[in-house]
Amino acid sequence: MEIEEIRKKIDEVDNRLLELFNQRMKLVQKIGAIKHRDKTPIYRPEREKEILERLYELNEKQKGLLSKEAIDALFLELFSVARNLEKPEKIAYLGPEGSFTHQVAESRFGAVSDYLPLNSIADVVNAVENGQARFGVIPIENSSNGIVGETFDILEKTELKIIAEVYIPVHHSFVSLAENLKEIKRIYSKDIAFKQCEKFIKAHNLDRVDLIPVESTAKAAYIASNDPNSGAICSSIASKLYNIPILFENIEDYSSNKTRFIILSNFVVEPHRNSKTSIIVRFDDENEAGALFKFLKGFSDNNINLSRIQSRPTRDRNFKYSFFIDFDEDFRSEVVQNILGSYRNNVKWLGTYVADE
Repeated sequence: MEIEEIRKKIDEVDNRLLELFNQRMKLVQKIGAIKHRDKTPIYRPEREKEILERLYELNEKQKGLLSKEAIDALFLELFSVARNLEKPEKIAYLGPEGSFTHQVAESRFGAVSDYLPLNSIADVVNAVENGQARFGVIPIENSSNGIVGETFDILEKTELKIIAEVYIPVHHSFVSLAENLKEIKRIYSKDIAFKQCEKFIKAHNLDRVDLIPVESTAKAAYIASNDPNSGAICSSIASKLYNIPILFENIEDYSSNKTRFIILSNFVVEPHRNSKTSIIVRFDDENEAGALFKFLKGFSDNNINLSRIQSRPTRDRNFKYSFFIDFDEDFRSEVVQNILGSYRNNVKWLGTYVADE
């Protein structure tokens, strides 16, 4: 079969795909009308997860050529187009453009959504609370450096709910306009990125220059693109965005380094077989000794996995702590409600959502 003949067949498939896409969008419009009537959320991450899992299984049965990552890329963009057909979305994220958070936002909400980059995690949360954005995307923890303190503190205060989580591998690049490392006097990056790349910095004697922390790795790339005697630690996306050459790639200390992000909004997600819950627990002075142990024992007794327990000093009481806890069960289930028992008033529900595997 000649190449022109194959191209004609590809064109025929593309025509059919377009027809099917439009059929899907007509069905989406009908669902959108029902959701508008019932005042229910447009974005249903648990439903999207179910669709993707079904397609993974179907693709495996058909011995398809698409990987899970390829299926995600194709269908998450399709979902985004469909949601924006129902109702245009605005997504706030920790900016600027080109940050890892921006990368996560686009991976879930696609290229057609309207994005609002903001300077701080607090700004992102405020934008969703005030209705300037429907969703907010912020980092919550890193596999190497632990929980993001600012996110934890804000989750204690906001009434928004976590509706989804996303894990992404974090790969850092060293970029600079300088042709030789000896010309570099300053390096810009986010403070956590310096910690994640300590081995590279020391190996190249860059710990002798000024390490200047800025709000994000993307901003670091922007500043370095206007400073020929500087460098930046940033993502490869940021280097392309601000047209600054990459001198070294994958400079992080640990190649398995990942960051977990959460998506916040003002609704709760429907139950899912792979549900995960986040809560914050505080114990008052009048509680009996061993309150945390007794509280956690209920999860063990009911075979509920606790995937994270993180303590954090409270801001309103000296030498007192709040506990951030993740567990693999729906908060609304009968078993969890029984575990809460007399500690119900000590618990703040942050959200139940589909675990990102």
